[in-house]
Amino acid sequence: MIDLRSDTVTKPTLKMRQAAFDAEVGDDVFEEDPTVQRLELKAAEMLGKEAALFVTSGTQGNQITALTHCQPGDEVLMEEEAHIFLYEGASMSALAGVQPRTIKGTNGAMDPEEVRSKIRPENVHFPDTSLICIENTHNKAGGAVVPLENMQAIYEIAREHGIPVHLDGARLFNASIASGISVHRFADQTDSVQFCLSKGLGAPAGSIIAGSTEFIRKARKWRKRLGGGLRQVGMIAAPGLIALEEMVDRLEEDHSNAQLLAEGIGNIHGLKVEKAVETNIVLVNVEECQKTAEQFLDQLKESGILAVPFGPYTIRFVTHFDVSEEEIQITVRRMAEMVNQLKKL
Repeated sequence: MIDLRSDTVTKPTLKMRQAAFDAEVGDDVFEEDPTVQRLELKAAEMLGKEAALFVTSGTQGNQITALTHCQPGDEVLMEEEAHIFLYEGASMSALAGVQPRTIKGTNGAMDPEEVRSKIRPENVHFPDTSLICIENTHNKAGGAVVPLENMQAIYEIAREHGIPVHLDGARLFNASIASGISVHRFADQTDSVQFCLSKGLGAPAGSIIAGSTEFIRKARKWRKRLGGGLRQVGMIAAPGLIALEEMVDRLEEDHSNAQLLAEGIGNIHGLKVEKAVETNIVLVNVEECQKTAEQFLDQLKESGILAVPFGPYTIRFVTHFDVSEEEIQITVRRMAEMVNQLKKL
């Protein structure tokens, strides 16, 4: 099987496995795990933030952030197809007790003036706007990079109103590699950041949240409340250090493979690449094949290719460390053969 469902399916490298085996560990709830401390320090330095916290997942990181920044009954602004809104089980409402208010974006980017207009004025009838969330890269927009200038404009508006900005940067390093802009500069336009070690960076588990020292102090308590206070977790953090040290620059290979995949699929009559490919995500519309996404995927699986539905007729492919250029070429060839067979039916 060629698995293009997500960059979360990557297997840890041999060096990561060895690092986990050799990791120096301690009780992280007592803040005594030296490997976790090194990971958090390195992440904070890369992002230009005062402090960082190792958490179990991107979803947990985003929810800890909401719990730390907000009070129950508050309102949070976000793009209407944000991962936080669509794919995190309404946890922001269930756990933090906050109300999401969505804004239609363009390729995942919200219009700053639209953001301004959605900030609630003081009124007994209204919730307080207590957080603005930005996602970069934007998953549902096909891995689009939200421009730095857009983030800067939103951040300035947020500062005028005393509202923190959170960056769901699950694939922030993809945005950095694609744009040539450092993660530090993206993070400068935020008060808190979350990024995943377990996607394109290839670590087996874990995410980082970062912000001010005071923010992380409060976030640490929320992590504990959510059951995220782990013990000798350096065995998991050690591969994360390898990910930051060795797996960032190679994301360019994933982006090149995504371009190759998009170009190949674009030459198959009956398939349409829906959005410009900027990073490692390719969205493909199969409606002309007279198949739903689910039906097409069932047949694609029989050809040895795995992907996921992303709409009634849209399929998402994600390139990653464990898929080679040769396997991308095989994928295109098998898809062309499959579509040709469908035409004969």
